[in-house]
Amino acid sequence: MRTRRGVCYPKVINNSRVVGGEHMSRRKRSKLLPEVTDLFDCLPDDLVLSILTKLTSSAANPADFANVLITCKRLNGLGHHSLVLSKASQKMLAVKAQNWSESAHRFLKQCADAGNVEACYTLGMIRFYCLQNRGSGASLMAKAAICSHAPSLYSLAVIQFNGSGGSKNEKDLRAGVALCARAAFLGHIDALRELGHCLQDGYGVKQNIAEGRRFLVQANARELAAVLSMTPSALTSGGWLTWNPLPHHRHVAGTGCPLLSDFGCNVPAPEAHPANRFLTEWFCSKGGVPGSGLRLCSHAGCGRPETRRHEFRRCSVCGTVNYCSRACQALDWKMRHKAECTPVERWIDEDGENDANGNGEIGFDNGNDDQNMVES
Repeated sequence: MRTRRGVCYPKVINNSRVVGGEHMSRRKRSKLLPEVTDLFDCLPDDLVLSILTKLTSSAANPADFANVLITCKRLNGLGHHSLVLSKASQKMLAVKAQNWSESAHRFLKQCADAGNVEACYTLGMIRFYCLQNRGSGASLMAKAAICSHAPSLYSLAVIQFNGSGGSKNEKDLRAGVALCARAAFLGHIDALRELGHCLQDGYGVKQNIAEGRRFLVQANARELAAVLSMTPSALTSGGWLTWNPLPHHRHVAGTGCPLLSDFGCNVPAPEAHPANRFLTEWFCSKGGVPGSGLRLCSHAGCGRPETRRHEFRRCSVCGTVNYCSRACQALDWKMRHKAECTPVERWIDEDGENDANGNGEIGFDNGNDDQNMVES
């Protein structure tokens, strides 16, 4: 129907008017309903930071965190917050040597600056041994050690025992024993074993054989408990609680119980720390030689290289392996070297007496001279 002026009346369709081809009801409805937005943007930053902190503390690998950072700009910004980085787990900081880059270095530095002790230790080990930045690496490990980080305390003890990064005369045995004792107090198994040998041998501390045996037994018990807590089915394995020395080692004094031995039970090798795995991968990519005339620790889970010639001690029986510490020697002896170690006549000294003690141990000096240390 048209008006007098020739304009059509609005048509009624389903009780709603249409003006210019558009429903009036749809226009009213659009004014009443709010615009649909992303609900994630409505979350407060404190809640998102809490979620990211939980993620970084439980991440199984670096990729878990990297996938979150590339999701959106907001997560990327909040993911680099100091609170999130300070809670990053050991596994999240497990950088592979083949993936090492300036960005990886920068990320570890950000975590270390945020107060993450694992990042301080990992980056400290990489700088000290791989990048040969001794001062910066030792400072980062000391920063973690101040926060009672046991691996850092033990690594600094190894540096003091060997005089790593300096000359042979820069060894500080008393400082090494003190650092080792602190790490042992925190339950570090390698530190317990190292401290036990130091007390037995009077190495950097007054000799106390009974106290040294107590620390060795405690290290063996903690090692066994750590493995059994991860694999309860291992309780049925009787082979762990027996010790059968090789023929040329049968004269070693002992009761035959591995818990009372210097080496402990025949448990599976403990999982190496990500920092030690990085060192192993780094130097394997360079042909297994850290430098001219330098050697790596023969224990596969260590990865520490010499910082000067003849820094590490050789096995006093065969002379074919060398170790940065007694703890590495004990672990490698159980896992591998016990089946390979055989006396070699060419290591007999000029007086015609063999320096071997018959149990595959390394000759350690007493802090006053190096007559017992077998060097190449």
